[in-house]
Amino acid sequence: MQLALVHARYQLLETIRIPVAVFGSAFFPAAAMIFFVVPFAGDDPAGATFATASMVTFSVMSANIFQYGVGVAEDRAQPWNPYTRTLPAGSVPRFAGRVLAGLALTYLSLIPVVVIGATLTPARVSLAAFLLTTVTVAVISVPFTLMGLAIGYSWPSKAAIVVAQVVFLPLAFGGGLLSAPGEAPGFIETIAPFLPTRGAAELMWAAVGDYRVEPLALIMLGVWVVLLALVAGWAYRRDEGRRFS
Repeated sequence: MQLALVHARYQLLETIRIPVAVFGSAFFPAAAMIFFVVPFAGDDPAGATFATASMVTFSVMSANIFQYGVGVAEDRAQPWNPYTRTLPAGSVPRFAGRVLAGLALTYLSLIPVVVIGATLTPARVSLAAFLLTTVTVAVISVPFTLMGLAIGYSWPSKAAIVVAQVVFLPLAFGGGLLSAPGEAPGFIETIAPFLPTRGAAELMWAAVGDYRVEPLALIMLGVWVVLLALVAGWAYRRDEGRRFS
């Protein structure tokens, strides 16, 4: 655990030294809040709370897909990365450190979304719901972390940026993150339960308010976690084999 914390500290320091990297992970969700939620929030606290929860999911997805997808791909191109793989500690502390650092940056990226929701909309949650939401954030980070790792270990850095962008927007729109529960266009409501974004969003909606999670969305979220774990593991082993063959 101590080695994992050392690696996490290294990852965080490396990221914080380039402030634009931290700013970028928080900018798009905050901008989405301002353009898609604030003007339409009105005086409905429940609707504004669900919309803010959707933007939290949007932020979690954005932070993890890009920081792992692009970050891992860039690290693979650096000479330091192959060297760390030869150290006797093994890959587990390094991997755990990256996940811990990524989770810390994810929570950091949520601050603007929460502040905008609390100050510019009537969104409100109880203390218990807020604490449940913080735990839910860690849970819904799992599929997007695995997705980012799969991209990062499968593609070189220049291609990883493109793949992350191509994957991100369809998942956000298709999962219904830019509309209130049950108010997305008909074709979106049809495909949404089959996407990981919808299952993640429904868990967030259930955490902040009176919302019943659809079993299909939850089942498909679990299926996506398993599939993405298999793809990420395969991509990592392939990358290891290439470097040591």
